[in-house]
Parts: sequence; C-alpha cells; structure tokens
Amino acid sequence: MKRSTLICGLTLFVALSAPTAAFGMGKPRVAALQIGLQAKGLYAGTIDGAWGPGTDRAVRRLQRRARIQVDGVAGRRTRYALGRYGRHRYGSRILRPGLVGWDVSQTQFLLAWHGFPSGSLDGAFGARTEAAVRRFQRWARLSVDGAPGPATLRALRGPVPSTPLRFAWPISLGPTDRFGPRGNRFHTGIDFPAGHGARVGAAGRGRVVVAGWDSGGYGNLVVVRHRLGATTWYAHLSSISVSRGARVVAGSRIGSVGATGFATGPHLHFELRVRGAATDPLTALG
Repeated sequence: MKRSTLICGLTLFVALSAPTAAFGMGKPRVAALQIGLQAKGLYAGTIDGAWGPGTDRAVRRLQRRARIQVDGVAGRRTRYALGRYGRHRYGSRILRPGLVGWDVSQTQFLLAWHGFPSGSLDGAFGARTEAAVRRFQRWARLSVDGAPGPATLRALRGPVPSTPLRFAWPISLGPTDRFGPRGNRFHTGIDFPAGHGARVGAAGRGRVVVAGWDSGGYGNLVVVRHRLGATTWYAHLSSISVSRGARVVAGSRIGSVGATGFATGPHLHFELRVRGAATDPLTALG
C-alpha cells in the first residue's frame, strides 16, 4: 500500500470522528465502527472502542464484500459500505426515536461510559436510549427532552463522572469482571468472586438507603449513601445484615455473598454511583 493512500484514509477517518475518548475508555468512533460491523454480521467481539485484530479483520472482510480496496483503513468508502450504520457524523442532527446511524452508536457508547447505559449498543435510537438520554440530561442539569441536541452532545464530550472520595474494598479479593463494555452491553460495576456466605463490608461511612429485594436483577441489595452524592451498591447477596436507615462505617458487615437475582454464581456485584451515574469503582477504591 502506498503511504499517501494510508495517510489519506487515516486523515479522513479522524476528520469524521467526534469526541475524544475519556481516560479508561476506547474511542467512540471505533465503537461506532464495531457496532456497524456487528450489524453486518462481521464482528462478534466486544464493543469496546479499541482497535484490535478482530476489528481489523472485520474491516477487511467488509472491504472484500464491498469490492473496495482491502487496506484495513476505515475511510469514507468503508464507512459507506456499512449503509445506514456508517452515516451521519456525531452532532450532525438532533437524534430522535427511530433513527439509526453512526451518530446514534457514538451517543450510546458515550452515555454508557457516563454512567447511563441504554441496553444493547446497536446504533438504533429506541425507547431505552431515549430514557438514558433523559437521565443524563437530568444529571448534567440540562433541559430534559430526551432529544440529544448540541448541548447534550457537548456534555457527553466532557469527563466521565468521578468522586474525590476514597473507599475501602468490600471484599479482600480482587475483581474478576470490571467496569466497562461486556459484549454489546455495558457492565456498570465490578464483580468480586467469593464463596457463598463470605462477609461483605461497607466501603465507607454512610447511611443505608436500600436493604431488601430488588426485582430488577440485583437480588438481595444494599445501597449506602455517602457524602457528595455518592452511593455504593452491593448486589446478589445471600443475606442482608443491616436495615434501612442504619448508619455504617468502612468495614461494617452489611451482608453475605450470594447468587440472588440474575447472578449465575456466587459473587459480589459492587457499584459506585455519583448522583445516580455509574462510575468505575476502581478509581475510588483505596
């Protein structure tokens, strides 16, 4: 391949991209490409925004199918080969239910990393994506209309939520499943492997605001409210050792590891939320 061709393709790809990825996450434009490739049946990996061998192979397969130059570069012709999944750059239109496109894919990816996942990362603006937009707009103190226009899209380019607070580990074991993309969905916490009945400690000082059964898949759930709008979530517990309204400190026993709710085996699912936005707990665990 000629060097000039490569430079031209890369320049075009960068020019058509949108926001810069925040620390810890992949590039939204690569995530949009992966979503389009997945819709075409060419990519079965995780929608993580990271350009790896799987994404490269899928791009080349698309190029062969479209009978265009096979160079592994996601330039204009390659994007057009994705059909509606490769069209409409980020910020080029106001999104609404029923739309499909490159801009929808990037928006879904950014919503997830800002703590408001919309279910499947599929490039289609449906009811769940609209609901996630509304939650983000409320969190960002914007006009809540469910239609991500310029103000919402600018806010999604900003830093992901975080907290200056530091927390203790609820279990001494390290996590096996971390915060971030999982297939074409998003994992909003971290999972700690532990045997059934293992002790779970509070991550910090606060007040218990939820202690009971959650019908949405968390099973036995405890939520502790801390300072500065932070809450910690402890899910899939086999038993709960605290009641709503109780005050706890770091290390206070709040329950035991289990496999309740949608869990497939015993583990602790632990979340950190900042004013309702899920954020990576590892950034705050001491």
